[in-house]
Amino acid sequence: MGKYRGRLQIIADILSVVRDGAKKTHVMYQANLSFTLLKRYLKEVLEAGLVKCEDEDLYRLTGRGQSFLDRFGEYSERCERVEEELNNVNDEKAVLENLIGDSSNRRVDERLRNRKVR
Repeated sequence: MGKYRGRLQIIADILSVVRDGAKKTHVMYQANLSFTLLKRYLKEVLEAGLVKCEDEDLYRLTGRGQSFLDRFGEYSERCERVEEELNNVNDEKAVLENLIGDSSNRRVDERLRNRKVR
């Protein structure tokens, strides 16, 4: 599906990349971000304490960042289950709508046949 990533997904992508340490360029390419977005989100994750900057421009995940990733993984799985259930509900609704549509089509067909017989 061609969905756009939301803020939380982008942050999770960045955190996944810096898990073992990464420089800005690596983060930018691996998280599929423009340089402008990279700067914006790196600032945000640094200020939130999810990532720390070591040595010369080497970013690493903090314990807090790992907690975020763990919870985000659980959240993503829950969202997938809810989306799947919603699809099932919508499929069932479509079946019910078709049953109603079929019965009203039958009534129209019966009325047309009755007109022709007379």
